[in-house]
Order: sequence, then structure tokens, then C-alpha cells
Amino acid sequence: MFDQAVFPVQNQPQFQELSQRIEAAFASNRADLFLSSVARKKLRIRQFEEILQSGLLGEESPALYKALPVSDQSLIREKYLARIEKVPADLRQRFLKIYAYY
Repeated sequence: MFDQAVFPVQNQPQFQELSQRIEAAFASNRADLFLSSVARKKLRIRQFEEILQSGLLGEESPALYKALPVSDQSLIREKYLARIEKVPADLRQRFLKIYAYY
């Protein structure tokens, strides 16, 4: 059985800020707006860094992300990727184009 290594967060304030922005984007009352914004930008939902650069998670998010050490960047990216898998099935079906692997 695979056990994922646990790395401590080195820059807690910025990590927490990005984490909150991700959770806010996928909140039940905002997820459809976020997903439609991703679709309008012609991005795929798994293109985390491109989504950051486009400002969909806030204008300051790219700078916050770049200021994190590589280990924290990996943790926040993994948190994002895990969060997109928790989107309800009906929304995922509605936005199949951005979720699909091509």
C-alpha cells in the first residue's frame, strides 16, 4: 500500500491564502461560475498554473504561488487537483469539455 509522504508547509500564511482561494472557487454557490470562467478562457481544469496565470483564482494568486517554495507549490497544486475531483457529478458532466482528457 502506498503512503503519501507528509511534507510540512514552509510558508503557512501564503499557503493558507491560496488554499482559501481554491476552496472559495469551488464553493457550492460559486463552482459553476468558476468552471464557466475556465471554459471561457479555453483552459482545461487540470491546467492549474495556467488558471493561476489567467487570474481566475485572484489577481494576486500568481505572485503568491511563485513566492512559495517548491515543496509548498507542489502541495497547493495537489490540493487543487484533489479538489477538482470533488466537484459534483452533475457539474462535471455539464463542463465535460474542460474535464475531458484529449
